[in-house]
Amino acid sequence: MVEEGALLWEPSPEVVRDAKVTRYMEWLGRPGDYDSLWRWSVDDPAGFWTSVWDYFGVAGERGDGPVLSGTMPGAEWFAGSTLNYAANALRRAASDPGRLAVVARDETGERRTLTLGELAGEVARVRAGLAALGVGRGDRVAAYAPNVPETLIAFLATASLGAVWSSCSPDFGASSVIDRFTQIEPKVLIAVDGYHYNGRRFDRSQVVRDIAAKLPTLVARVRVPSPGAPAGAGTPSTEASGEGTAGAAGDGGRVIDWAELRAAEGPLDFEPVPFGHPLWIVYSSGTTGLPKPIVHGHGGVVLEHLKALSFHQDLGEGDVFFWYTTTGWMMWNYLVGGLLVGATVVLYDGSAAHPGTDALWRLAAEEGVTYFGVGAPYIVTSMKEGVRPEGLEALRGVGSTGSPLPPEGFAWIAEALPAVQLGSFSGGTDVCTGFVGAVPLLPVRAGVIPCRCLGAKVEAFDPSGRPVIGEVGELVLTAPMPSMPVMFWNDPDGARYRESYFADYPGVWRHGDWIKILPDGGCVIYGRSDSTLNRGGVRMGTSEFYRVVERFTEIADSLVIDTGQLGQDGRLLLYVTMAEGAELSGDLLARLRTALREELSPRHVPNEVIEVPGIPRTLSGKKLEVPVRKILLGVPAEKAANLDAMANPEVLSHFTPNED
Repeated sequence: MVEEGALLWEPSPEVVRDAKVTRYMEWLGRPGDYDSLWRWSVDDPAGFWTSVWDYFGVAGERGDGPVLSGTMPGAEWFAGSTLNYAANALRRAASDPGRLAVVARDETGERRTLTLGELAGEVARVRAGLAALGVGRGDRVAAYAPNVPETLIAFLATASLGAVWSSCSPDFGASSVIDRFTQIEPKVLIAVDGYHYNGRRFDRSQVVRDIAAKLPTLVARVRVPSPGAPAGAGTPSTEASGEGTAGAAGDGGRVIDWAELRAAEGPLDFEPVPFGHPLWIVYSSGTTGLPKPIVHGHGGVVLEHLKALSFHQDLGEGDVFFWYTTTGWMMWNYLVGGLLVGATVVLYDGSAAHPGTDALWRLAAEEGVTYFGVGAPYIVTSMKEGVRPEGLEALRGVGSTGSPLPPEGFAWIAEALPAVQLGSFSGGTDVCTGFVGAVPLLPVRAGVIPCRCLGAKVEAFDPSGRPVIGEVGELVLTAPMPSMPVMFWNDPDGARYRESYFADYPGVWRHGDWIKILPDGGCVIYGRSDSTLNRGGVRMGTSEFYRVVERFTEIADSLVIDTGQLGQDGRLLLYVTMAEGAELSGDLLARLRTALREELSPRHVPNEVIEVPGIPRTLSGKKLEVPVRKILLGVPAEKAANLDAMANPEVLSHFTPNED
């Protein structure tokens, strides 16, 4: 067992000297340590965020309005300023058109590349095509598409027009996509008719037709060639009557191919928009209700991603940036932000473990990735299966997010890649970034996130709403950030937005995670605060439980549920999925119970351990603790969880209400 807090990595003097955040501090004329920089960034948010704009030379007009006015909810940033995300992402294209901008790989073996000049040219063509379809400022463009260059091109073209982007991955089911896209009433739908995953091709042509039929505002549907599709795929067909002509409301509009959309040349112009003008709409998981359509603005995203990618992940020109994600997870939006700092972004479409668990590590070696990001479960799986990454001489950083990484995962990275800094980050779709994370100036300790991120005034609140240090509390933000949502779509009075974040502590953002902030500024995340284990009055985050259980090599995955209600202890149920060839034997159960008793407490020994074929997860890999708890308390599965928002809905049938 790895001791939490054990020192695993320290930055060398050279790393500190050359870090981009060090250069920023020198430019500021504020010598000192990270903690003093963080405190200034949250005590003087107007000064800090102004410095970010100036340091990076953001393309846009600052205006003469106040940098920050008002308080949460409803704080306004950079009043009177104008800019455009796409202009900032592509601003190096004119001066350095030959620089590699995009590498796209997929599990079929296809590899494509785009230089900055080629990317800008494609964006200009698609921009012209969208404009010809009537897309303009404020219109919505929706995509049902994988992580491929066409999706990135369409997004940048949409942003350049001042239109609003929204995407779902093609592994989403029809009803899940319809739940999202009907809320935003898109004018154009960009979609593939199939995708590859884990060595198989999945046909989505009927799903696309079903989605389009529910979107009466569509004037056109654009077919993108499916990755690895057989010859002839993506050519015109007779799938919709009246194809090629303007469609009536409710028929999905015109159906055109990607080649037609990009057929005409056009200028690469950028519509100047206000700082808070909608850039994209992302969604809450939607596993327990209608997904919340979260709107982020051009300016907030530009400033936040410049700050986070440069200062915290040390990315810039010459770097090769990869994060394993689909277009339905906010990490796709974060990944393409690599263009803002001049990095080459690596897009990957397919399974992380096909043909083997080391698939992504091999990809990183082949492409010379300098920063490699994944969800925490991939690191844990690599550790358990004894993967030994090789050929990663270019790699400087590994990012982990999506769920808490246990100390053993930290230690595995330190042992397998001793020269590499691990950056465990925690944040969310709500702000499209991390609240807490790593920075090149600070050491890495097992299970501890090194710092609160610049500009993020994170605190831990006790049950009475007072900030605490060294104790587990609710993760809150007591000051605004520019990348907080500008609104929820179709929430004209802001009631849904306020209820989501500000109902518990007026004027304070409650995020819904348990956090402990250490005296030295380090942080430990303990999982969602709405899925707490409360045993005999002892509260505990589920991440501590999983750390013990999933250390057993016989157990591939697990889910713990406390069925207690209203202060009364219920049953503690542990569901496990066994590793290949392993059995839930009496000996394993005895060792498991002993470990939980000794490392947690006797109260945390489960009443029952139940083997299931899989642990229910969202499409972005998060465990469905709250929906399963509802099912166990008698809520029908179809009401407790949105099956189309799940990666494996078939496993829910193995979770049945407790009859005791």
